Amino acid sequence: MDRRQSVIGSQNPWSRRFMVAAIVQGAGIVALTAALVIGSIFFMKPDVARVIAAGGVGTWFTFGYLIYIAVGVIGVAVSALFYHLLGPIKTSNVLGWMHLVLMNAGTTAAAGMMMFVGYIGGAAALPQTVGGKGLPTPQVHEIIAPYVEPIGASILVILIGVLAGGAGYLVATRRLAREDKGMSRDF
Repeated sequence: MDRRQSVIGSQNPWSRRFMVAAIVQGAGIVALTAALVIGSIFFMKPDVARVIAAGGVGTWFTFGYLIYIAVGVIGVAVSALFYHLLGPIKTSNVLGWMHLVLMNAGTTAAAGMMMFVGYIGGAAALPQTVGGKGLPTPQVHEIIAPYVEPIGASILVILIGVLAGGAGYLVATRRLAREDKGMSRDF
């Protein structure tokens, strides 16, 4: 494949920005995974695997981890592909920045909080014999309750970013259609 046809070498700067963001998010999940594995082996008590295996609140950890990969890495990379498909067509800088910043920040915040809450809540519910606190369910819910609304707000931030990107894509494709008909008009 010719370098000019690759996503990284795209004529659309938004394609490059989103691909760089996907690479950064991918590096982030690799670093987090390494830290979790090393921490679980050497110093995290209870270890993450035990919290996940116990179920309950620990499943929030798993969900946050998978959301980070699906939206933060894969979703951002797919966004790069959409911008790449536009080629040199000018897209809205405001909508592009909203898409990039809000999608990445919202995903990192929401997934990070879900993983944190899943770990601390799951660890609090585990018995003391395996490094947990042995707390009953109502007390575990008191620990995680303050995070529910911020996680929801972070998800709304992601949605606003994605909607901004979709709007920018529609504006750009409409502009392309007008240019094809010889009726170019700048927005």
